[in-house]
Amino acid sequence: MVMKEKSVKIAEVKKVSGPVCKSNLPKMLDGLMENILANKPADLDFDLIARAFFFADKAHKGQLRKSGDPYLSHPVAVANILADLRADDKMLSAALLHDVIEDTDVNYPDLQEVFGTEIAQLVDGVTKLSRMSFTSYQERKAENARKMIFAITKDISVILIKLADRLHNLKTLQYLSDEKQKQIAQDTLDFYAPLAHRLGIYQLKNEMEDLAFKYLNPKEYTKISKQVAKRKADRDKEVKSLIRQLKNILKPVEIESEIQGRAKHLYSIHKKMERDGLDFDQIMDLIALRVIVPELKDCYTAVGIIRSVWKPMTEKIKDYIASPKPNMYRSLHTIVMGPEQKPVEIQIRTIDMHRIAEYGIGAHWLYKEGKEEASDFDQHLTFFRRVVDWQSGTLDSEDFMESLKLHLLNKEVFAITSPFGVKTKTSLFNRWSFKLSMKSS
Repeated sequence: MVMKEKSVKIAEVKKVSGPVCKSNLPKMLDGLMENILANKPADLDFDLIARAFFFADKAHKGQLRKSGDPYLSHPVAVANILADLRADDKMLSAALLHDVIEDTDVNYPDLQEVFGTEIAQLVDGVTKLSRMSFTSYQERKAENARKMIFAITKDISVILIKLADRLHNLKTLQYLSDEKQKQIAQDTLDFYAPLAHRLGIYQLKNEMEDLAFKYLNPKEYTKISKQVAKRKADRDKEVKSLIRQLKNILKPVEIESEIQGRAKHLYSIHKKMERDGLDFDQIMDLIALRVIVPELKDCYTAVGIIRSVWKPMTEKIKDYIASPKPNMYRSLHTIVMGPEQKPVEIQIRTIDMHRIAEYGIGAHWLYKEGKEEASDFDQHLTFFRRVVDWQSGTLDSEDFMESLKLHLLNKEVFAITSPFGVKTKTSLFNRWSFKLSMKSS
């Protein structure tokens, strides 16, 4: 077998070491480094990131995106998205390299030799299956999903890179055909956004949903966008006034807090209008605020005093601190009647809870503070391990994707099992295994 000459010479790349000199950095790498520093990272090996950049630059030399931009602009954009999540040097390096196995003549042993096994495995984990032969698009999609779910059980970093990769691809959909745009947008709503939701990474989920919505329902997207823009100035004024009043309410109990307005993203407005039969004004009348406090006890103190000053609209608070959501989300939720006789939805959480609300399961990796037991983190991966066990070759592509969507959305289905019994089908069992359990009972 004749080995073709590699576009990247291993020995040459190994020489790219030593302190990174900012004045000598290419523009794209300089921008990435500035973004990484702006996000106040922990100690990072900037030389490793620079070597990954130069390696990817050589591997993708001459390749262009559909936009006409150098192909390297894509992995750099993916790395920038992860820098905003305060990813570490290995994840950032893997993001820069994530397409070299798929789209160039670089192979796994090359990456392993230059960057070590950990980074090579991350790149391999996010590599799509384009070099394999499938009988249909649905089969390709299912096999790709199987590989991703399996990779999550090995290293959560894999899915963070993949989600960032999908987000940037959505941002550049305008250069693809209408058919491709709709296909990628639909895949996003079917798999990637629910996966981000399951992992609690709302920052990525919301942006992906809005971009997919733009291509799947452009008329409704444009209509809601214009309505939101029209209301923005008045709404910002309302939010600022409520924040000021809420700070005064918390002053007597001396709770230091950061209070933020929560803007609803476009797709969530659309779904709420569709699901609840509400019009735009009814949804936008509900102002949402977030209160971030130092300690757990402050959450309960704050919700108590807020509900004593502003009339509660619901008898009970939603306590996701005592009973966290499956994706690790924790907060107190309450709805009160504000001073202008308008409903105000308030979330109250600690700083650590806020990190998890923003970054989901990735927060345990991104913030290595040792405040959670390893077993606590591990149990949140149980879902994916069970999916791996459950799916291992037993379902065809269509059934697998349908069941996976059900699992990711974490729906519960209730069935009457007898005149006096109700049985719950949780997201960890597909409809076929449920039928079997019903037969046996």
